[in-house]
Amino acid sequence: MNRLGRSGVEITTLALGAAGIGNLFTEVPDEQAYETVVAAWDAGVRYFDTAPHYGIGLSERRLGAALSERPRSAYTISTKVGRRLEPSDAGGDDLANDLANGFAVPATHRRVWDFSADGVRRSLEASLERLGLDRVDVVYLHDPDDHAEQAFREGYPALEKLRAEGVVSAIGAGMNQAEMLTRFILDTDVDVVLCAGRYTLLDQGALAELLPAAQERGTSVVVGGAFNSGLLADPRPGATFNYTAAPPEVLDRALALDAMADRHGTTLRAAALAFCAAHPAVAGVLVGAKSPHEVRDCAEQFTAPVPAAFWQEVRDAGLLPADAPVPGEDASKPEEPS
Repeated sequence: MNRLGRSGVEITTLALGAAGIGNLFTEVPDEQAYETVVAAWDAGVRYFDTAPHYGIGLSERRLGAALSERPRSAYTISTKVGRRLEPSDAGGDDLANDLANGFAVPATHRRVWDFSADGVRRSLEASLERLGLDRVDVVYLHDPDDHAEQAFREGYPALEKLRAEGVVSAIGAGMNQAEMLTRFILDTDVDVVLCAGRYTLLDQGALAELLPAAQERGTSVVVGGAFNSGLLADPRPGATFNYTAAPPEVLDRALALDAMADRHGTTLRAAALAFCAAHPAVAGVLVGAKSPHEVRDCAEQFTAPVPAAFWQEVRDAGLLPADAPVPGEDASKPEEPS
């Protein structure tokens, strides 16, 4: 368990990202979604992350239902604000209608960007209703890339007020970039940032500024997208990198890493997860899964040892910068802020 920033919120180092059970790209039956959450629980996962965006609320409803059988004090849950859901009659019942947004669900609602103070509160209230909870532990501003001014001027102060009121225990921002998250760390009092896809074996964009800033400020980092949307889980032609087809040069790097892992008796999946967790600023690693098998595999890979000789070969091949911490090095976690 790791504490998030100065908050009292603790998370397990391995966490479940619930976009998959919101029908990310493909339909997932209700029973399979439920069993996926149960498998995560059985593997020891106690931190679960979701968002209204994931399946137009489906992920929140399914996650809340699956966790309703568990003591509320026994797990940590986060959701996100910034996209309000408004009813729409344009979608009908066709599961393909929301695929343009990445989810195989009927387009019963439309997403409305809203980082206003009122929008933040309304979004959180709707999320709590879908989750069937009276509180969540962490709330993130979700993908404010094109809405920076409103997010910093209105959305962040609204979260800060909710934290002061005790409505939520920790606040932060979640994005697929490092630059604006670094600004959140330096210019606000967030407890945690969720950095997706920018600290992986293939992309160390967060290494130069975000992670050092987080260490200095005592801000926690949760890493998402450890597999870069699939390529590091199954490197092959046609695999996705950052949710699109992997460019040839990136695929070649993944295949080279996979061959090295095989030579050293480990797997690329184990190495990808171990790399993310090794940085001292990282409090948790989110893995997306849509089946019990995927959850159990992630848990197994997360605890599998990765030989030091693998990391040495990767560095010798120039596939990792010298200042990127790897497992086994003396890189202690930062001191807890006073």
